[in-house]
Amino acid sequence: MMINNPKLVAIGFLTFSNVLLFSAFCALVWLFIEIAWLANSGEPLPLDRSIILAMRNPLDLSDPIGPHWFEELMRDITALGGTGVLTLVTLLTSTCLFLLKNKTLAWFVIITIGSGMLCSSLLKYGFSRPRPDLVAHGSYVYTSSFPSGHSMMSALVYFILCGIFIQMGLARRLQIFILASASLIVILIGLSRIYLGVHWPTDVLAGWSAGCFWALLSYRLLRYWQKRGSLLVTTN
Repeated sequence: MMINNPKLVAIGFLTFSNVLLFSAFCALVWLFIEIAWLANSGEPLPLDRSIILAMRNPLDLSDPIGPHWFEELMRDITALGGTGVLTLVTLLTSTCLFLLKNKTLAWFVIITIGSGMLCSSLLKYGFSRPRPDLVAHGSYVYTSSFPSGHSMMSALVYFILCGIFIQMGLARRLQIFILASASLIVILIGLSRIYLGVHWPTDVLAGWSAGCFWALLSYRLLRYWQKRGSLLVTTN
């Protein structure tokens, strides 16, 4: 049945979920632009410096707070957001989807995450913000600082995979657990970058906002294609 009344069409489009989604998009874009303007206006922000120094031994800035095993744990956590690990996770996930004969979804994962990696590299090249020089780096780095690639790409990859799992018709409690687990991993990865002294906090916050925006946009496309019947997410 066709609805010819423009008012009814507009009301149908302006559902609560669509308004909430649009608000989230706007908030993430505004947050990234605001942080980018602040972070690249000159000297490091006082809050950036304060947070990094708070994670260091005041008598020896080369020594992060906490025992040695905790520092090693932070290196383990930060590796979960590294290019190698995220690429491996992406390839294994897409291979599994190919084996399940869901080629469309497999290519969706590859293209979404691959384009995100390209966007992260372009942003880093465009802003070219220097790495923190207040403390010794606890991890090897070879690119510019803004935005945090670990934070952006971990948010994109883990939330995209989370969205795919959620669309498989799992129980509500399991969906909440998966989303909470992905959020915890993403937060810990970002904090580990600050702890190891390789990123300013604003780098991490900008990375989270960019990664969440890309993941949310991709998830919206996933839902759209599902409704059209051109893409099927299934456990069978």
